[in-house]
Amino acid sequence: MRKVLNFLFGLSLGALVGATIGVFLAPQPGDEVQASLRTRLNAVVEEGRRAAAERRAELEAQFAEAKRIARPS
Repeated sequence: MRKVLNFLFGLSLGALVGATIGVFLAPQPGDEVQASLRTRLNAVVEEGRRAAAERRAELEAQFAEAKRIARPS
């Protein structure tokens, strides 16, 4: 388990460093980079919310089905 956590930490750190270097070496002016990053971030957040809502609906349906099976009428 510790190896997995170390790997994930290293992966996250590498992604953060890579993204930071990419922002500094971008051929666009700062305002355009900020707008682009903001747009991408908003898209990722919205996709995450949509995925979470879908998963929540799936889990609620599974839970309701499990309750129905556990207490037959």
